[in-house]
Amino acid sequence: MIKIKPLLMLLVICILISRDAKFCVSTPVHAGEQPKLFLDRLGIDVHGFADLRAGTRITEDDHERDTSLLESRLQLDLSRIGDFATFQVRADFIYDDIPKETDLDLEDGTGFIDLREANILFSPIDLMDVKIGRQILTWGTGDLLFINDLFPKDWQSFFCGRDVEYLKAPSDALFVSMFPDFANIDLAFIPRFDPDRFISGERISYYNSALGRRAGRDAVVKDHKPDDWFKDSEISLRISKDISGYELAFYGYNGFWKSPAGMDMIRQKVIFPDLAVFGASIRGRLKNGLFNLETAYYNSKDDTSGDNPLIPNSEIRLLAGYEQELAKNFSGAFQYYLEYMKDYGSYRAALPGGNHSKDKDRHVLTMRLTKLALNQNLTLSLFCYYSPSDKDAYFRPNIKYKLSDSLMITAGGNFFTGSDDYTFFGQFEKNSNLYTGMRFSF
Repeated sequence: MIKIKPLLMLLVICILISRDAKFCVSTPVHAGEQPKLFLDRLGIDVHGFADLRAGTRITEDDHERDTSLLESRLQLDLSRIGDFATFQVRADFIYDDIPKETDLDLEDGTGFIDLREANILFSPIDLMDVKIGRQILTWGTGDLLFINDLFPKDWQSFFCGRDVEYLKAPSDALFVSMFPDFANIDLAFIPRFDPDRFISGERISYYNSALGRRAGRDAVVKDHKPDDWFKDSEISLRISKDISGYELAFYGYNGFWKSPAGMDMIRQKVIFPDLAVFGASIRGRLKNGLFNLETAYYNSKDDTSGDNPLIPNSEIRLLAGYEQELAKNFSGAFQYYLEYMKDYGSYRAALPGGNHSKDKDRHVLTMRLTKLALNQNLTLSLFCYYSPSDKDAYFRPNIKYKLSDSLMITAGGNFFTGSDDYTFFGQFEKNSNLYTGMRFSF
């Protein structure tokens, strides 16, 4: 039975709080003087929103609930700009009706709090910025496709109907940006591995190769994550330069596959094998639009010969994209993505009998169409993935309408289809869903 009352109570509380969002105490004032709120006097800026969302599956899934999304959240964003540093804390307070387990885990984002950011930003010298703490990190040129962006993603949020901002999961990191004359240099050091919030079966069913079928709550994925401070660290590097209006960038990464990509037969748990990535990108204008090219070599360090069936092979990845305005307030963007598996012969020879074989080349095409109307208060969008090699697809239609500067309603869907239940998008076919939401910002 859907628990509506807790959701509505939390939403009402969120709106009442947000109407006087400073959470402050008035101080004594003299005649003619305007009251000053406590946080204002401390120089603390407060923003946030109250968000209520609900969704349902459109096909029956024996391994998951029919309700795909039912939650309300209050986000508070507190920041203070000081003379020498900027402080920020941003957290979501959540009522979530879907998961069986509600234990608080700030790394996995489960429980009643999701800590999105908690950091300090300062500049020790004129040509350097340093940010320390929990933060959202991103780079690369792809539109909902990621090659050199090896920062954590939240795929459960992406597929169930939360706002697209929640695709980016937070990192606990030291992020340094340097600005010498010859290039911009960005360095991210994550002292303990931050994996993706991956599909585990708690919310979204998936293809379980060990069982040879789709599974969900009946077979929640158990993982063994590298979690030793400094020993299991990640480091990412970007060197970028703007040359005649074209942004060139080179990337490096040393860490682990971000989602489980291997199997430990002794522990009977999925694992995150060692990974090193080297890549480059270019982005700039082309005729009436913008183009981007990005590539990377994924070195699977635990299986350099490609003959271990429990570890993924090394890969070459390629992305090409183009976007432009097709008509007034109507834009289109298109991408081609390739995963090319190295040592494919070794992979096929080592593959146990009965297992489904991957293709040597995995191709994905994407299309984004966006239409603005009603003085740009109405946004209609459609994002499509189609893989001609896997013969599967994923469609993300969405409508957003701003009733006022502070109130917005949204509706959309996540639709999966595929010829086989073991391909990337095909495995999620039973998770196709519709959702709707309302957000009050302050």
